[in-house]
Amino acid sequence: MGKENKFYKKMMIRINKTLLFGLVLFLGLSINGFSQESAAFALWDKIPGEIKNATYKEDVRLDAQGKRTGVNKVVEPTLVPFLVENNSTKNAAVVICPGGGYSGLSIDKEGINVAKWFNSIGVSAFVLKYRLPSDEIMKDKTIGPLQDAQEAIRTLRRNAVKWNLDTNKIGIMGFSAGGHLASTASTHYLDKVYDAKGDVSARPDFSMLIYPVISMENGITHNGSKESLLGKKASDDLIAKYSNEKLVDVNTPPAFLVHATDDGAVPVENSINYYLALKQNKVPAEMHLYQNGGHGFGLGTKGTNTDWSASLEHWLSANKIIAEKSVYLFSYFKGNGEDGLHLAYSDDGYKWLTLKNDTSFLTPEVGKDKLMRDPCIIKGGDGLYHMVWTVSWTDKGIGYASSKDLIHWSKQEFLPVMEYESGTRNTWAPEITYDEVNKEYMIYWASTIVGQFKETQSTEDSGYNHRIYYTTTKDFKTYTPTKLLYEPGFNVIDSSILKDAKGYIMFLKDETKAPVQKNLKVAYSDKLTGPYSKAGQPITGNYWAEGPTAIQIDGKWLVYFDKYRDHKYGALKQTADGWEDVSDKISFPSGTRHGSVFEVPKSTLVQLLKE
Repeated sequence: MGKENKFYKKMMIRINKTLLFGLVLFLGLSINGFSQESAAFALWDKIPGEIKNATYKEDVRLDAQGKRTGVNKVVEPTLVPFLVENNSTKNAAVVICPGGGYSGLSIDKEGINVAKWFNSIGVSAFVLKYRLPSDEIMKDKTIGPLQDAQEAIRTLRRNAVKWNLDTNKIGIMGFSAGGHLASTASTHYLDKVYDAKGDVSARPDFSMLIYPVISMENGITHNGSKESLLGKKASDDLIAKYSNEKLVDVNTPPAFLVHATDDGAVPVENSINYYLALKQNKVPAEMHLYQNGGHGFGLGTKGTNTDWSASLEHWLSANKIIAEKSVYLFSYFKGNGEDGLHLAYSDDGYKWLTLKNDTSFLTPEVGKDKLMRDPCIIKGGDGLYHMVWTVSWTDKGIGYASSKDLIHWSKQEFLPVMEYESGTRNTWAPEITYDEVNKEYMIYWASTIVGQFKETQSTEDSGYNHRIYYTTTKDFKTYTPTKLLYEPGFNVIDSSILKDAKGYIMFLKDETKAPVQKNLKVAYSDKLTGPYSKAGQPITGNYWAEGPTAIQIDGKWLVYFDKYRDHKYGALKQTADGWEDVSDKISFPSGTRHGSVFEVPKSTLVQLLKE
């Protein structure tokens, strides 16, 4: 009989899902929305304090056009997951509690739409379809929603590894009455409202309360929410218990609050009083009060209240809940490199603007000619920016300096990397790559050693016949002996190596003059120090190119290079079929010469813009 019951339940679930799908099609609801909601899962195996009621059924609220505006009479609470897709195993996550006066849920406007926005900033989101207080299905309706909120937070923590979540960055967000639930979860997390499994904490790490109901006190509360949760004749003790501004203490999670001053449904004093209580207890908090917007504006459609999501993103970043947004910087030189380091920035990797009015950030001081050509900058494992550059046309070494902010630099050093090779003619276009596994840096460059690689020796280009050499260091104090890194069987220069999904990719220039090449090619290796594969076919066109530097944007390589005969910069974008020339889509400052591209936090750019 038990097996038959289980089979019957499974069949009914399948039938109900089929019927639900048909209902969605019939009502013209968003298939994309349905597709996401089909991933919803039940919050409970056994709902605590449940009263079985066959006549009490969930229903969907529709507008005149048949569009869903909410759900009522939730019987089975669920979580709808919106997992962010990235390579991190430690993503922040948020439980979203839609509003609706504790009598319905605005599941789309204050749930699904918000979850999608969270995904856009790298946060996983879970829309909580919580039970609405009802004596018809709950033994104690005052704790029903809190039971669901606590279990949702615990569910995220229990499944953190599976869903790539950081257990110390689990937050809760609530709108209107959902804001009351979120603030209740933030102040009642120690309340034992059901028999929880194990010792997993129900405390949110942070909360976001959007035009929230906070208090149950007369004159400030939202009466509909109060009556739905506490009943028409709530005692003074019960009112005080769920007036959450009164329960804030030093352990209450940090909060971000949003409210419109002209909110006619939930007085703005709800947010103000909660903020003041947080301030009194020295709990980090930020509040945004808008002149207008009324109640229920969601992500906002007009007016100043539409800015709150951008402010929330900044708050999450400032509190290190999400990574700070980054921008792209480009280091380059002008002329012969006499005046030193120039920097440009870009938000999208295509349009580049100068910094410091295109004047130098660092004047060269080392080497025979005291030049700063081909400046290559990376951010190392120690958090510092490390730079190497060409100091001279004929020297046996390169320049090195480091910086915390790209403004203040360490004392410049001359690294005599080719001093033991007596026939060395030059040390050009140095680059630096960090090996995260071995926690060391590889510095590499192009040099011509007289008498070496005679099979490719030519009288063209003043007889230069380069190969790529390297040294490694962990501390920029001691360096391994210089070794040959790449011998492709031709005159090679301007190598730039980056980590990719399969290992390492090297962009390089074939410097052969006869027969003319002067193009860019690609080689690969499993290890940073090689061996590297045979160089592939040219990826650049019928023009001379040099100085490749690349960065991944949206998972695809974008390679910049100097079309030095044309006195302008070009770019290639990686595609499924190879490489697309996008030179006509980029713009660089006039006179930009061979440099490097790298990412920095936006706060770093803000400081650079002040220079």
